[in-house]
Amino acid sequence: MPPPLSRIIDQLKREPSRTGSIIITVFGDAIVPRGGAVWLGTLLAFFAGLDIDGNVVRTAMSRLTAEGWFARSKVGRNSFYRLVRKGEQTFAAATRHIYDAPSPEWNGRFDLLLIGGGEAREVARDALKDAGFGNPLPGVFVAPAGLPVPEEAAGAIRLDVSAAPEMARRLLAESWTLDRTAEAYQKFTAAFAPLQAWLSRDAALSDADAFMARILLIHHYRRIVLRDPLLPAELLPKDWPGREARALCGVIYRTLLPASERWLDAHATDENGPLPAAGEGLARRFQS
Repeated sequence: MPPPLSRIIDQLKREPSRTGSIIITVFGDAIVPRGGAVWLGTLLAFFAGLDIDGNVVRTAMSRLTAEGWFARSKVGRNSFYRLVRKGEQTFAAATRHIYDAPSPEWNGRFDLLLIGGGEAREVARDALKDAGFGNPLPGVFVAPAGLPVPEEAAGAIRLDVSAAPEMARRLLAESWTLDRTAEAYQKFTAAFAPLQAWLSRDAALSDADAFMARILLIHHYRRIVLRDPLLPAELLPKDWPGREARALCGVIYRTLLPASERWLDAHATDENGPLPAAGEGLARRFQS
């Protein structure tokens, strides 16, 4: 295993347990394009490479299943997990946010959401923030027009508003803590640039290491970009670090993709045997 990948894994081990979040990444990035179902043993083999105990993985899968992300089936003593509809919808929105190129132009419009009081307000607020909405005032959320609204906020009052660039920048400053997002992008670049430098020297990873590196790359990038509203370029600083981070992530991802897919071909199964081949959408990820 190359030193840059070892350092990324060591950093992961120093963080609070994120097994459930990594499982979400594995499904969203690698399993959904191949049918959406996988044998528990495939997941255990991957997590063993991260030195994460199998019981921890089983507990995380049980919790995610109870929360409505997955359905479990058994064939003999083997357990298989498949995304349910809630998970499919959430993953579809996240896939566009992570892998698709940002819209090149902004039409000057924002979606303004107003949420009511009560217990549902707290749930909607958290979901909207996680989806990248800004929060300029209590009960008021905003995002560039077209950002998907999470199911938890489906009952919000939704308004379509316009803003000139100067007013839009004021709204941006009141709604998002972009300094935190910028810092997170800078840390991502610092963590993964050594891996890209290592790969650029035509160094080859094993298929297992390539799959591990791919999942950790998207795991780290996903945590940032899903909270990033992906604001129009004209509203962001010229030196916005999100651009460099996306470019770096795309180069590494496309480098790792062939070997990581070979690992899935050899080790990933569902109830019917080896996973089906991925569709054309996988090859289009991170295209300009």
